[in-house]
Amino acid sequence: MPAHDAAGNCILDPVIDQVPQHYVHKSNAAEVYLKNWTRTGPDAFRVVADWPATHAFYRVGTAFDPLLLCETIRQTFPLLCHAAYEVPIGHQLIWESFAFQVDSAAYGADLGSEVELHVECFDLSYRGSRPAALSMRMVITRGGVEVATARTRFTTHTPGVYRRLRGSYADASAAMARSVPAPAPAAAEDVRRSHEDDVVISSGTPGEDRRLRVLAPHPVHFDHPVDHVPGMLLLESAHQLTYDLMRGGGRPVEISALDCTFTQYVELDVPCALRTEPLGPDDAGRARLRVEAVQAGRVAFAATVTTTAAATVAETGADEPAGKGREA
Repeated sequence: MPAHDAAGNCILDPVIDQVPQHYVHKSNAAEVYLKNWTRTGPDAFRVVADWPATHAFYRVGTAFDPLLLCETIRQTFPLLCHAAYEVPIGHQLIWESFAFQVDSAAYGADLGSEVELHVECFDLSYRGSRPAALSMRMVITRGGVEVATARTRFTTHTPGVYRRLRGSYADASAAMARSVPAPAPAAAEDVRRSHEDDVVISSGTPGEDRRLRVLAPHPVHFDHPVDHVPGMLLLESAHQLTYDLMRGGGRPVEISALDCTFTQYVELDVPCALRTEPLGPDDAGRARLRVEAVQAGRVAFAATVTTTAAATVAETGADEPAGKGREA
């Protein structure tokens, strides 16, 4: 188990100054964004992250990427489960719901690399001495400026329970080998990515269903073998559909909020349709889009995405976001 000091702080190697990758369920240490954590109350924590100056996939610097925000938030789930609540390494976390809201301060300015997540855990249910399910709410700051809030709920499962739950799909390497061929992609520039291999939605026209594109392995989405489509890839599909379908008038949009539920696994060996429906504006007049991932006739993932018009460079005074080539 991790060591702690008298104040309840997790003691990590001060030379590494980074959370070990197995605590956040990543294999590539370069994809770990969390540095350290501190307990600030019985079920409250401060987690410090460091965002990269350049990245082959995420938009960084002045080009704020909500998926990088989501991944940073996601990494706090296993970290706090393993380090703070003593859930053993190897237990699986299953997402039930997730939502975030982004403040306008997040866009158009480089607020620095240091990110803080102020996390409160609640609605914990226990199996013995360890959490079987818990919810989190959090406030995220960057460079001392509040940029987002988020909430989530997930469950935890022993390896044995997870294997029984997944049945014939439990072998991750075999499941990835059975992945269906990826359909033709949407244009990378239309979905705010630099490379075709990073596009997770098929090409198409407004009003028609798209297909989920799963390229396994992928250096970010499949950092390690996974027996199903990762939740982060589903979030990215909602982001990309929003960028592609709501860029009318020649002006792109920014994602200001997302609220989603995960109701069943999206399998790798069966095609998955992506359905969209424009919704009425929210109370602030912001445009919204409903996104559903449908597999074998069932809705496996559903999200409501809220957008605002992207500010121009002249409006923000920010530099043009630079596209980053894929690093070798």
